[in-house]
Amino acid sequence: MTIRVLIADDQELVRTGFQMILDAQPDMEVVAAVPDGAEAVAEARRLRPDVCLLDIRMPKLDGLEVTKVLAGPGVENPLRVVIVTTFDLDEYVYGALRAGATGFLLKDSGPTLLIEAIRAAASGDALVSPSVTVRLLQHLAQPKRAAVQPEEALTERELDVVRLVARGRTNQEVAAELFVSLSTVKTHLGSIQAKLGARNRVETAAWAWESGVVS
Repeated sequence: MTIRVLIADDQELVRTGFQMILDAQPDMEVVAAVPDGAEAVAEARRLRPDVCLLDIRMPKLDGLEVTKVLAGPGVENPLRVVIVTTFDLDEYVYGALRAGATGFLLKDSGPTLLIEAIRAAASGDALVSPSVTVRLLQHLAQPKRAAVQPEEALTERELDVVRLVARGRTNQEVAAELFVSLSTVKTHLGSIQAKLGARNRVETAAWAWESGVVS
């Protein structure tokens, strides 16, 4: 299966560089590379790519607005969005995740992380890496009591899973640390997301930091 990707960035060199990296992968194809948010929305709706790779700062519509339009709450048949940003734009990244993005990475993260993020998004997962996601969530989150208390919402084992996810562990790593099967981890994650109303593991991680489950 070929992963069809749309790239939106106002810097031509970035668009070209990302396209060269992705088109070199045997399972990826860049179907559009556009310079602004308005064109990103139009092309995404027309082409329905598997993953939209969006910059935060773009003309006409920024990455946050594009994410809301393509993947936000209430959007019918939402697309999968990965945000590309720099660390000094944390607040925008956090807003994008809340708007429906399935992951994010730093522009200087390198080709490997870029490819991993896109593959994760395409498979319905999200890239949650200790070097990116956890650092941003730690920086942004102000621990507070959740609307539904953690101990009331989740079982102890589900809380164990949440803590590991919030620290950037993959499903395989969670299974190994908790001495359970991979299918058991996936079952727990499904239950956790249903209870929290989270659409993906990034939102689950954000909830963990916000609620004080992880500190």
